[in-house]
Amino acid sequence: MKTRIKNILREKPVGQPVALAGWVRTRRDTGSFSFIEINDGSCLANLQILADEKLSNYASDIKQLSTGSSVMVAGVLQKSPAKGQDVELQASQLTVIGTADPETYPLQKKRHSFEFLRELAHLRPRTNALGAVSRVRSRLSYAVHQFFQERDFVQVHTPIITTSDCEGAGEMFIVSTGQEKNKAEHFFGRSAGLTVSGQLQAEVYALALGDVYTFGPTFRAENSNTSRHLSEFWMLEPEMAFCDLQGNMAIATEMLKYLLNDAMSNCPEDMQLFDKFIEKGLLDKLRGVVEKEFAHITYSEAVDRLEKAKKDFVYPVKWGLDLQSEHERYLSEEVFQCPLIVTDYPASIKPFYMRVNDDKKTVAAMDILVPGIGEIVGGSQREERYDVLEARMIEAGIELADYAWYMDLRRYGSVPHSGFGLGFERLVQFVTGMANIREVIAFPRAPGSAPC
Repeated sequence: MKTRIKNILREKPVGQPVALAGWVRTRRDTGSFSFIEINDGSCLANLQILADEKLSNYASDIKQLSTGSSVMVAGVLQKSPAKGQDVELQASQLTVIGTADPETYPLQKKRHSFEFLRELAHLRPRTNALGAVSRVRSRLSYAVHQFFQERDFVQVHTPIITTSDCEGAGEMFIVSTGQEKNKAEHFFGRSAGLTVSGQLQAEVYALALGDVYTFGPTFRAENSNTSRHLSEFWMLEPEMAFCDLQGNMAIATEMLKYLLNDAMSNCPEDMQLFDKFIEKGLLDKLRGVVEKEFAHITYSEAVDRLEKAKKDFVYPVKWGLDLQSEHERYLSEEVFQCPLIVTDYPASIKPFYMRVNDDKKTVAAMDILVPGIGEIVGGSQREERYDVLEARMIEAGIELADYAWYMDLRRYGSVPHSGFGLGFERLVQFVTGMANIREVIAFPRAPGSAPC
């Protein structure tokens, strides 16, 4: 059975036989020896293979190896006299599995721009930075489940195909067979689309099981071709019964600290790469989020601070307008210099399901803002009162009959409940320091672009 390089470098079983497989990064020949560095994707580091002319295929195969070739190697691990590495593998057998033409293989031993790599979605995971992103993303995904399972949340797989528009923005991809001629022929009996959120369905299960979460792909047909937007992205959406806004903020804060700490603890080499080459000071920024108390102000207080700021913003600041990324970053980076929770937004700019406050003008909503990115979590206490929810839906122009099931949740055993959404790619972007969100998802989908 082959061993992963990550485990070899961790355990360093010097003098023991080892078998592994991977892809060639470099080959250097010296006299009757070849020094071959291979990587198997398990970690950032390569392992040096020492192959000599005593191997039967040394001249025919090994000396022809080029970057990108795949190999299987067996041998004995030994201490390395070279600087920068503790061990190397003395090969007793090296089999070439697949070759890579050096004239056409596009990933050579040099730094490539992320824009260039975006055009090679099928090969870019082989690079140091994108491989590190993949490992950190995987670890964060694991930590998400670990966090909620430790707290007795039940995972719910909410539908990807939905007949309800949670955000009410109409930015949904319509699902169609292409054969329908009229409403009577809809495949699902009515118009359906790809989900923008699993929240409404998660509420169904929260009001039966208590605390639940859904974590999966969501879609938005928004024609935004920017470094912050994707058409397909993953959302984490916990929903808690018998929970008000304060409890909602507490679990969101605890979760963020948990996830950031987990990534730094379990992916140290990858995180150091991001800190050194992608965003200087990244680790200090993340430690600040983990260690500091989150500040808390209301939306009205935030607007007041922004209006008094001695700074020119691109977007206007006025009570009743949504905060933009530049406003959010200014507040978290320059005013409070720490993570910030903003609550009690105007009802007019928030979805129908958010609980109306006693002032009748604002809702029990909250956004968590972090330095370097702005909003990373958005949530609210849900409106549990039937009459208030009905009035909000009518005001928003929502067809009540289409949401009869949602209204039933308020007719039969309604309770205070709340939840939030975390855009997973935005979290990965924050943790890795990547400037463009397309670098933190394996196959980015955006207007005009759907590689692989």
